[in-house]
Amino acid sequence: VGLTGGIATGKSLVAEKLASLGAVVVDADDAARAAVAPGRPALEEIRAHFGDKIVGPDGTLDRPALARLVFHDGSARRDLERIVHPRVFERMAEAVSRARATNPQGVVVLVVPLLFETGYDHSVDRTAVVVCRPDQQVERVMKRDGLSREEALARLAAQWPIEEKRRKADDVIENSTRPENALNQVETLFAQWVLLGRRRLT
Repeated sequence: VGLTGGIATGKSLVAEKLASLGAVVVDADDAARAAVAPGRPALEEIRAHFGDKIVGPDGTLDRPALARLVFHDGSARRDLERIVHPRVFERMAEAVSRARATNPQGVVVLVVPLLFETGYDHSVDRTAVVVCRPDQQVERVMKRDGLSREEALARLAAQWPIEEKRRKADDVIENSTRPENALNQVETLFAQWVLLGRRRLT
């Protein structure tokens, strides 16, 4: 299952619940952090392209500095994605293979913020999107990341509108009200996915 959503819609909340229910959760953001760790080829390629200013004194990627650069420049963002995405998807494919070898009937959830934008939705059996109102996204990301409204809006603009993701997804998890309501939806969906997985192998 490919799990996506807009920025600050609640993907992490949903992913944590799915893991507690027994799903194997593979997070693209975790794979991206591993791909750009010090000493990795991706970090050196990013440094060569964007300059030393995006690497901190400790040799790690200065993610806030890079974010400020790419979220206001579509060309720079595409350059970054060209460097990072192939490595991220390679790591995720390896994780899926390991999970399948351990439990062929298990539910594997790939958390991919840009699931539809990258076309990675074609690599999964089913898609699910976590949604909330756009004004909630802005408020949540400002509070969570300490961003200005302008910076928050720029990050939202770098992704597809949430309604477009809603239209494309097989399943929708509504997270505009209390978190418990979203988690109840997750429990129902997980039970459905387990059944679908069993049918796929029979």
